[in-house]
Amino acid sequence: MKGKLIISVFKALILVVAINLLGGLLHTRLDLTEDQRYTLSEPTVDVVQKFDSPVIVDILLDGNIPPEFSRLKTETVQLLESFASKNNNIKYNLVDPLEDKSQAQNTIAELQALGLQPANVTVEENGKVSQELVFPWALANYGDETVKVPLLKNKLGSTAEERINNSVQQLEYAFADAFTKLSTVEKKSIVVIKGNGELDDIYLADYLTSIRDYYNIGAITLDSVDVNPEKVLDQLKNFDLALIAKPTEPFSDEEKYVMDQYVVQGGKSIWLLDQVAMEMDSIYKGGGSAVAIPRNLNLKDFFFNYGIRINPVLVNDLYFTQIVLATGEGNDSQYNPLPWYYNPMVFSRNNHPINTNIEAVKFQFTAPIEMLENDYDKTVLLMSSPLSKTEGVPKQIGLDILNVPPNRESYNNGNQPLAVLVAGNFVSMYKDRVKPLELDNSVEIGTENKLIVISDGDVIKNQLRNGRPLELGYDKWTNSFYGNKEFLVNCTNYLLDDTGLINIRNKEVSIPMLDAQKIAGQKTKWQLINIGLPVALTVLLGIFFNFYRKRKFTR
Repeated sequence: MKGKLIISVFKALILVVAINLLGGLLHTRLDLTEDQRYTLSEPTVDVVQKFDSPVIVDILLDGNIPPEFSRLKTETVQLLESFASKNNNIKYNLVDPLEDKSQAQNTIAELQALGLQPANVTVEENGKVSQELVFPWALANYGDETVKVPLLKNKLGSTAEERINNSVQQLEYAFADAFTKLSTVEKKSIVVIKGNGELDDIYLADYLTSIRDYYNIGAITLDSVDVNPEKVLDQLKNFDLALIAKPTEPFSDEEKYVMDQYVVQGGKSIWLLDQVAMEMDSIYKGGGSAVAIPRNLNLKDFFFNYGIRINPVLVNDLYFTQIVLATGEGNDSQYNPLPWYYNPMVFSRNNHPINTNIEAVKFQFTAPIEMLENDYDKTVLLMSSPLSKTEGVPKQIGLDILNVPPNRESYNNGNQPLAVLVAGNFVSMYKDRVKPLELDNSVEIGTENKLIVISDGDVIKNQLRNGRPLELGYDKWTNSFYGNKEFLVNCTNYLLDDTGLINIRNKEVSIPMLDAQKIAGQKTKWQLINIGLPVALTVLLGIFFNFYRKRKFTR
């Protein structure tokens, strides 16, 4: 009998060891979650499978970190294990960047120099509040290349639970995006259009830097259209997307026709246009006020063809971003952030892969986009808040409005479209019309195409400090970050890869979080249940068995 027992135990041990060995060789996971959290999207799998040598991912979330970041760390590790199941060249390390306390300040400075900004987290435990620095980043290394992967996704006004949910939702996209940068060999091309008073390159620097890992970038000046329009159009056709960033001078009919043919023949485009001429610098230089006037770009008929009209009026919004004004003189000067109703803070409706889960976008002196009935599909990507209105121009705008509280009841013309995606089989605006010039192989009816119109050129404009460009979306005056860069990069990626990684952004993940207030309020209760109840049950069972034995053996 004893020998059979030993054999059974031995067999059980062999079975357990075999299962563990098999589990180490095969990585299989059944995704039973409601949101399919652990099922990778097809574009992600395609990207991951491209690597034929090791990709080492360093996750900077090891060590003693706050509970919410422990959750983010767990989700990141599980995602990378899913990647590894598709390609065993994907490997990861957990790194505590602040492990060496004696070198902590040097390490922080080095990481910040690499663009890895820490998160300053307030931790409350047993009534004590402390501040901790956490670096929610990963570094993906492939050969001699390294790509930064942001793990934390902040949104204005979000709670700790919402912040983690936002971050987890973006993890797959963040890593797939990094892997795409590491694996891209043949890049598509983007052309920056010049010649009509567009923004200088230094104001586009951060956007262009952000996309150069995906795309080749060039520039073409439309001035040459007057001399050799065929050559300009042929040059444009070498690029997959054209960027027109805040032109201030009218387009000639010949330039419009060249751009028309570029778009009709398949070229994607992003148009950032100011239909009203007004700048904050004009107000400052004008002693506190300036006149906003309509701007004629001679593009009205161009966009009318696509069912779009940018009206020459200004949007005034109670959901605003701030400006900073100095008061006092000399050493007594104070810089105060103040509301500026002509700079809408635009929150996404999360209705499209381009705008899903992005931070609020900062607009400045923007105009509403009117959508007209025609055969093209139009999607509003961003719109003003419900508490907004429009104001006609010419109009005197001054800083004195800061002294007058806004009349909330007058803000009854909200939800004005500010960024619109147009899609369809594009038809030339010169179809059945007299053309301003002759072009070889011109086309009147094109194929399926897309373009994006944004009614503010400053959406793409980064600020400068000491003559150097700052990150797009960062406001140095208020020290605030907005989602301008992410929005524009998403626009670019969508237009050039409409069936690829951008669609991963639609994936929704819900992470159940513990309620901190309930934990604090019911701490004693659950300690008694988890500690006291088992002890009490053990004592009661002991008394019961003791009583049972006495009765049984005293008979």
